Amino acid sequence: MPMTPMPAPGPVLRSPVGLSHAVTVLLGLVMLADVLNMAAAFFMRSQMDRITSGVGDVDLTDVDRADSAVAGTSVFYLLALLATATVFIIWFHRVRKNAEVFAPETQRRSAGWAIGAWFIPFANLWIPRGIALDVLRAGEPDPYGGTVRHQGLLNAWWGVWIASNVFDRLATRRYDDAESPQAVHDATGWLITGSLLDIVAAVLAVLFVRRLTAAQNAKALAGPGLPVG
Repeated sequence: MPMTPMPAPGPVLRSPVGLSHAVTVLLGLVMLADVLNMAAAFFMRSQMDRITSGVGDVDLTDVDRADSAVAGTSVFYLLALLATATVFIIWFHRVRKNAEVFAPETQRRSAGWAIGAWFIPFANLWIPRGIALDVLRAGEPDPYGGTVRHQGLLNAWWGVWIASNVFDRLATRRYDDAESPQAVHDATGWLITGSLLDIVAAVLAVLFVRRLTAAQNAKALAGPGLPVG
């Protein structure tokens, strides 16, 4: 008798809760780095104020310390951002794989795009958002209905995140290119504003991660017959 081939195993649910906690902690670390970056920028700004106003003596050692503080906090921010991005993408792939169990028909791109899309220049400005919207829809009690909860939160986070990235690049370039005390003074204002935007983006990202994770967890607990791995 010929043997009947076993069916290929389908996708199974895996909890994103632990990863969401890790992402939340790391986003908090990014916000801490932003605060430290702002403090360093304010310190540099105060030194440039003293030079441009001509009030009081200026200790060049303090100027060097301020410049080192800006550079040091920038390195800390980049390291925190790299760690956060790595864990966030792992979480993002996890919730996308879960969406394949909840409502595969609502997913317009394969699960691999949840990782690869972030590394495609320019395309990473809109493809991940589309994937996130599909995952949100799959986590709905009725994924085939017309409304998607938290879509406004997704749009707000995505918009602020893009604005923060653009502004941060401009601010960094202005600071690196500044050659006069007044130019450095003005560039620190850009750095401070960029850090504030980044903090807002991080807060919105935390809310998005927690609400999408909660929606998937609630649906997994309520949905009978869903394969769980």
